[in-house]
Amino acid sequence: MFRNKYYLKFVLLGFLFCLQLNAQTAINFPLISDENNATLRIDKRDAKVVSIAAEMLIDDIFKVTQKKLVTDTKNNPYQIIAGTLGQSKLIDQFVSKHKIDVSKVSGKWETYTIQVIENPSKEIKKALVIIGSDRRATAFGLLELSRMIGVSPWEWWADAVPTKKEELVIPIVTTTYGSPSVKYRGIFLNDEDWGLQRWAALNFEPETGDIGPKTYAKVFELLLRLRANTIWPAMHKCTKAFYHYPKNKEVADDYAIVIGSSHAEPMLCNINAEWNHESMGEYRYDTNAEVIKDLFKKRAKETQNFDGIYTVGMRGEHDSPMIVGEDNTDAQVSLLEQVIADQRAILNKYSKNGVDKPQAFVPYKEVLHYYQSGLKLPEDITLVWTDDNYGYMRQLSNPDEQSRSGGAGVYYHTSYWGRPHDYLWLNSTNPVLMWEEMSKAYEFKSQDLWILNCGDIKPHEYSIELFLDMAWNMNDFKKNKDISKHQTSWASREFGAENATSISNLMHSYYTLAFKRRPEFMAWSQVEPVTKSNPTEFTQYHYGDEVSQRIGAYQNLINDVTTLKSKISKEDQDAFYQLIYYPVIGAANLNHKWLYAYKNKFLASQGRQSALYFAEKSALAYESIIEETTYFNKTLKNGKWDHIMSMAPRHLPVFSKPSYAAPTQNNIPELGLALESYQMEANNSVINSYADVLPVFNSYTKNSYFLDIFLKGNGELIWEAKPKADWIKISKVEGKLNKNNLEERLWVTIDWDKVPKGEAKKEAPLGHDYQLIPPSYKVNSAIDLISNDTVITIGVSVFNPKLEVLNTYKGFIEDKGFVSINAENYSRKTDGNEAKWEIYSGLGYSDNVSVALPRTAKSQITIENIVKNSPVLEYDFYTFNFGDVNVNIQAVPTHAFFKDRGVRCAVSIDNAEPVLLDFQTFGRSENWKKNVLKNATIQVGKQVVNKAGKHTLKIWMVDPGVMIDQILIDLGGWKNSYAFPQETKM
Repeated sequence: MFRNKYYLKFVLLGFLFCLQLNAQTAINFPLISDENNATLRIDKRDAKVVSIAAEMLIDDIFKVTQKKLVTDTKNNPYQIIAGTLGQSKLIDQFVSKHKIDVSKVSGKWETYTIQVIENPSKEIKKALVIIGSDRRATAFGLLELSRMIGVSPWEWWADAVPTKKEELVIPIVTTTYGSPSVKYRGIFLNDEDWGLQRWAALNFEPETGDIGPKTYAKVFELLLRLRANTIWPAMHKCTKAFYHYPKNKEVADDYAIVIGSSHAEPMLCNINAEWNHESMGEYRYDTNAEVIKDLFKKRAKETQNFDGIYTVGMRGEHDSPMIVGEDNTDAQVSLLEQVIADQRAILNKYSKNGVDKPQAFVPYKEVLHYYQSGLKLPEDITLVWTDDNYGYMRQLSNPDEQSRSGGAGVYYHTSYWGRPHDYLWLNSTNPVLMWEEMSKAYEFKSQDLWILNCGDIKPHEYSIELFLDMAWNMNDFKKNKDISKHQTSWASREFGAENATSISNLMHSYYTLAFKRRPEFMAWSQVEPVTKSNPTEFTQYHYGDEVSQRIGAYQNLINDVTTLKSKISKEDQDAFYQLIYYPVIGAANLNHKWLYAYKNKFLASQGRQSALYFAEKSALAYESIIEETTYFNKTLKNGKWDHIMSMAPRHLPVFSKPSYAAPTQNNIPELGLALESYQMEANNSVINSYADVLPVFNSYTKNSYFLDIFLKGNGELIWEAKPKADWIKISKVEGKLNKNNLEERLWVTIDWDKVPKGEAKKEAPLGHDYQLIPPSYKVNSAIDLISNDTVITIGVSVFNPKLEVLNTYKGFIEDKGFVSINAENYSRKTDGNEAKWEIYSGLGYSDNVSVALPRTAKSQITIENIVKNSPVLEYDFYTFNFGDVNVNIQAVPTHAFFKDRGVRCAVSIDNAEPVLLDFQTFGRSENWKKNVLKNATIQVGKQVVNKAGKHTLKIWMVDPGVMIDQILIDLGGWKNSYAFPQETKM
């Protein structure tokens, strides 16, 4: 009831927007009412996809109302009349008789109009007319009505149940939809071995024992609902080739879906499944061209009467480079040019009425090198640019390439098998990153073909829809904030407006955490070759303990998604489980499994009995993944999705149960103590040692630090914490350790109103060769940790100078030998002659990045031009030390737009000559591997801070599009950590 009210309000607001936009009055059209059910009329001679879409609409309306549209009468006062212009006699007559203006539709690509005509005849009171420019447009128009009545595109694929209604009266404003932003739009079914293929073969289509025509019909239905028109079919060796089953291409034609193929499948041929070495010889064009051409001819002949996009060129088998006799680039380029010429001759021979077939060239991996090395490509072939498999476009069309008649496209991944590591289980690609990269591609005229490698569809539902919505109408995604709007709107449609904001916020946190490290990368292992799990790069003893912080963040996600689940209506529970709950719980538990295991090993090395507790927590997380995946496959929808979900694609080490460590056993209970910033446990004060000191508390950053007290051995002990100064605050001052409470984390803070002012005195610098030793301004005290006869004394040192110069200071400040800054928090910015810095939200470690726009601005090469023409960000910071410093700039690891561009910025402190920093990586270098695993790239500029006091860091754009995330000015104090420490701001 509640959801229904909000959903109708949402729909009406959308139509009111259309009303404003078109300055027209909406006309209410009753699809289903107490008095009458509308008639749906189509021309049976229209394309098969029109009748398919009509049946889908009838079924959708029945699911909403339990009532059916009428299809067997012409005398109904309310009629839906749908058809393709020039292909439907019914529509052509209606257009002619009622003088309907079809100029915005006629001759266009996939364009349709929906309008209501009142009293078109004596028998008809209102006609809802859907006119498509082609067969797909008409189908999209019919399914637009399904969208209007609240039927999700994921009605079948994610069991999204539409809200039930007694009547369906929809307000219609005359609107033309299309032409789409991208001509061919679709998905690539890939890495299907552990999900889609097994599900189809063992559950949905056992009569075929494979992904066959029945499965593809369901996939094509989804594509129609998402206004897509293209598919690259599944092509792994576990799946027979798409054209192995003759019915597949017929079903594709019925649904008006265009068949294409990947970079490794020339001419719609699946080399993995179709090349037989015994009968066909070696797959080498330089020695076996005639046999290879025979396969190309066979496929061209059998597909000449069907829609297809033919990938030209050639790679080797199993996603490998092409084999040639001469191992040099010129020979490879020459042979590839011959391959393309032969393929085009074959296509010309077998094209219907001599019409050229659409052709695509995918410069993927080594083929990009061949293209960059001078390969001559006929200009009517579509250039399909690729990402680096981890979401970052490798290259895009330069101004000359943008004028090619064949145009350009994009092949993009949200799922990948390969080095440095697979991510085949969950969907963890940040939506804002995908938008940023796709909008960049669109801006540089990649508008002819967009293909998303979505693995085996589940659980990539949201990314698929976002990708295809952008491809349909990029005008809806002009601004960074449009992604958040889309996600909230999507959640509202699926789960009601009352839950939309909570779901959107939850998924925002999910993607932010995954951006810092995808769940599948949490074992710090790699593939090709497969390596064992390795120690984590997250620190457990610096900067608040990164491991515990990430554990807490994922526990918050578990709590939030569990609370949300209890608020979701019964009919929406299955969809919520698939679209939200399982991905969130899966990611959280895979993280917890490894994070608790890392904590177990670290704590065992300190002799903590609590190490066993964390081993148990890790094992429970592992068991939870098994339990949830079993439910997904066996119980959800009574086993509808059995075999669709694997929790361990390729059975890589990251998916296994970790090994655990045990602490040394001791029957005598002892008090253990560990401090932030120390890897080993603290000393006993029997020797009156003050060597164990918490990191310095800074009055300008108001730090807090942790102390871990823990039980060593078995038994029980009582502990007490006694600060030696009244300005030292501890979160807990006494307690008991036993088998039920093995450790406690205490947080130490300072009462800054009570701490005395520090006096200037000189002491040793922070491990750094400074020109002068700065005054310390420290106030020292301690905390005694007491248990039985054991006293451990921990030093507390407070930096509290109370400098007048800082009384009104608002900038960043040195803390423990470094200054940490989030790039969006600049003190000032100045626009350049052609470009400026803008903020993109929802991306980066800080959740906001500074990006240099527009992308069409000129790169500034010389230092003189950089300073004169480029936009600049300025950051005020204050230091207490001085000397040589490292300016660490963390950026999002994008690539240059074009071959002759870079990904650069320039930095300087206090008007020193700017230093250029270049974030570009090439091929599959070790730097690139590290960058894509972290979704971050760091470059270091050497600078000098010549005195204690105020300074200014400047960052100039060198190349447009560079995205700056975080900044760390290191004066020698930064310790090892995965991410930069939190901002050191006043």
